[in-house]
Amino acid sequence: MILNTLIVLITIVLMELFSIVAHKYIMHGFGWGWHRSHHEPRTGWFERNDLYAVVFASLAIALIYFGTEGRHPLEWIGAGMTAYGFLYFVAHDGLVHRRWPFQYTPRSGYLKRLYQAHRMHHAVEGKEGAVSFGFLYAPPVVELKRQLRALHDGPLSQPRRGAATDLAGAAPSAEDAK
Repeated sequence: MILNTLIVLITIVLMELFSIVAHKYIMHGFGWGWHRSHHEPRTGWFERNDLYAVVFASLAIALIYFGTEGRHPLEWIGAGMTAYGFLYFVAHDGLVHRRWPFQYTPRSGYLKRLYQAHRMHHAVEGKEGAVSFGFLYAPPVVELKRQLRALHDGPLSQPRRGAATDLAGAAPSAEDAK
């Protein structure tokens, strides 16, 4: 039981590391065709970027299936991937993008940093020059601001309007920048 729990927890950590690399080099690289929809205003309930979740969920389901058919510990790796997907859904889709009726803006601590980091990720046009590619890990906000200034030869002049992070068409508030 302890070993299985450890496998799930290690998988969650490894999924975040994998997600950072996949987000930066696949989603903002050759996979931009799917991910672009996430950086544009959403017109319906789903966006093409959601296909990534379908792919990863399918892989987790397959691992769970093969693990329960005797190829241990694949079921626990699949369970870790599923747990990561749930955390991603709550933090990224719920907290940051408000794709479900959870209206909370964190004012301090880890959740505020995660929220701000992802908003900074969406602060630039297109796939180039973005920062903060993690979904559950967020570098310090001061570091992200420094990176944005370095990548864009100074501060961004205006926050982008209409991106997936934009709430009701409004620009990020002064509170978000703190």
